[in-house]
Amino acid sequence: MQSPVPALVHSLTAMSKILEKAEAFAEAKKMKPEVIPQLRLIADMLPFWRQITIACDHAKGMSARLAGAEVPSFADTETTVAELKDRIAKTVAFMQTLPEAAFADAEGRTINITAGGRDRSFAAMQYYLSYALPNFFFHLTTAYDILRSNGVEIGKTDFIGG
Repeated sequence: MQSPVPALVHSLTAMSKILEKAEAFAEAKKMKPEVIPQLRLIADMLPFWRQITIACDHAKGMSARLAGAEVPSFADTETTVAELKDRIAKTVAFMQTLPEAAFADAEGRTINITAGGRDRSFAAMQYYLSYALPNFFFHLTTAYDILRSNGVEIGKTDFIGG
């Protein structure tokens, strides 16, 4: 299989640029740095910071698992937009260590994960196309929606990466 890393890096880089706009928005509105990370789309959904960390977790997790590599563990301690940008940069840096050749035999792998407190097993392509990639984009889109619904001036071109 072809490495998913370039597409994931593209989307995470676009989100990092969106975070720059969020920082500028917060500064213009004289918001404290911890306000934006705590924003939610609706009360029973996870806050902005968790949407970003989960998107990063899916990106690094799918890349590592499909490459047959160990998934690095990152502490979920981000409380500011600057720290979320660092999380994205750390995720991208990790994914870029995975050589294209590591994905050559990915289709033959079985991916075992624990999610929601239960063990799950997937054929690699099922994991990639039906679980990891949709989850990555769900959380990235939700993060975008949180910012957009709170007045940050961003659009589809920002999300897609212009």
